[in-house]
Amino acid sequence: MKKNKLKLPLKKMRLPVILLVALTLMGFAVWRFLRTLDQFKITEIRTGNDSQLDFSYLKGRNILELDLKRESAKILQYFPECKRVRMVRILPNRIYIDLIQRKAVALVKLYKYFGLDEDLVFFEVPVGEDAISSGLPVITGLDTKIFGPKIGRKYDIKELEIALSIIQEARKNRFLRDCKIRKIDVPQMTHISIFIIPGPSYSEYMDSTLRNEGLEVKLSSGRVRNKIAMLANLMAAAKKEWNKIKYIDLRFREPVIKLKDAQ
Repeated sequence: MKKNKLKLPLKKMRLPVILLVALTLMGFAVWRFLRTLDQFKITEIRTGNDSQLDFSYLKGRNILELDLKRESAKILQYFPECKRVRMVRILPNRIYIDLIQRKAVALVKLYKYFGLDEDLVFFEVPVGEDAISSGLPVITGLDTKIFGPKIGRKYDIKELEIALSIIQEARKNRFLRDCKIRKIDVPQMTHISIFIIPGPSYSEYMDSTLRNEGLEVKLSSGRVRNKIAMLANLMAAAKKEWNKIKYIDLRFREPVIKLKDAQ
């Protein structure tokens, strides 16, 4: 029994192939032509969130050749203060860069001040010698924990984690959210000192020392949420006696309030 062989008409096959090749070559030619046009060279760069970062190095480049994914990665590398980047082409010659910049929740004092965000990433912040005026908590005591700090690096160390936890829990507390954490000293996990200034609505209960230096609170790393809640209750109850308190110690089972004139 003879098998029927499938015969395709060669003439009918040639035409689509020729058209496909012609269209490919035409598309390639058009692409090369567009790459040479000045109309597609980037002349304007717009950024979101009123960013002051300088992206002028992108000007003059062909907008069609720009690899947006690669350029976004470069921006994150060159500008560690950026958390996320999204780039959009606006033809024929404009680029829009949407930036989410890192927000400092504290300053870390080493050989200079570094901004610290909620991801524990270091980045540059415009802070002078008077860091307290920034309004951000200053984290100290890490000189022997972090060597050669680098911008853009995440530091997963327990001391920073506990300091961040203290800041976050204080923000959640109804009483403490109006207070200002001036400094968090973390030389050891068992010896942490917070210096906290009560909110402005309690100014009548504060002398100049308390208003400038803050009330010292000692604690250890365990049960931070409970200790912050306890601190808020103690401060609210003893607001008329704030100026007499030397420090509050929450490292033990029962809180200890040390008075300035106590022996």
